[in-house]
Amino acid sequence: MREKPSLAKLKHLLIDMDGVLWRGNVPMPGLLDFFTLLREQSIGFVLVTNNASRTSDSYRNRLASYGIETSAQEVLTSAQATARYLAERAKRGTPVFVIGEEGLQRAITERGFRLVAADDQPNYVVVGWDRHLTYDKLAQATLYINAGATFIGTNPDRTWPGEQGLLPGAGAILAAVEAATGILPTIIGKPSPLMLKIAMRRMNAQPETTAMLGDRLETDILAGKNAGALTILVLSGVTKRADLVQPCCEPDFVFDDISALSRELQSDGSAEIG
Repeated sequence: MREKPSLAKLKHLLIDMDGVLWRGNVPMPGLLDFFTLLREQSIGFVLVTNNASRTSDSYRNRLASYGIETSAQEVLTSAQATARYLAERAKRGTPVFVIGEEGLQRAITERGFRLVAADDQPNYVVVGWDRHLTYDKLAQATLYINAGATFIGTNPDRTWPGEQGLLPGAGAILAAVEAATGILPTIIGKPSPLMLKIAMRRMNAQPETTAMLGDRLETDILAGKNAGALTILVLSGVTKRADLVQPCCEPDFVFDDISALSRELQSDGSAEIG
């Protein structure tokens, strides 16, 4: 029987960003105080995002604009996690076909992989969010996978919140390639535990003293559970209290926002679900 969860033993945090640290272009109240508290309490953290289109430096620069300094090891995108996953399985110079934007392409090339041209059979096809998607890219990915290339997806998010509303995300592109090939990709980002396990290895963290902090039940919370970590949901993003009815994604802790979490961390850390 699992021991009753407690934040008193918390040593490491895996932190989603959008909906947790900011909403759109607006930082959450108490953002700077939250990170100051983590430093004071020596709680290690890695910021983990399914967004594979942006570089980790762009996130660090955004945090710096809010007065929060972070190291390169404290930010992990699904693009970086995907490149790390490939590096553990293939040699430098291995040809890879990428559907994705700068963040994904740079992460792949920085690991020493070669982005292929249209006339070169790759070992891997890696698919992420791509606002410049074309039929030719989908056709090439389909041909390569049918010829034996391993199919990798950065993340399964079917939508992303644009100014006009919900728009197609990486998962929608994956769905097109799946339909054309009949092959399911290996997913690296949340809710797969792969990215979180990479982040925990960075911190030398153990699941029982680590928590995943996020605002989405079906990605953040499920990923934390899949990785064996504690889970903390904040209601400042996508999920609202009325949504807490999914038994597979029930978080260990629920707070209104990071300010409420900060207050709990300053107390005895004995919060319960609710």
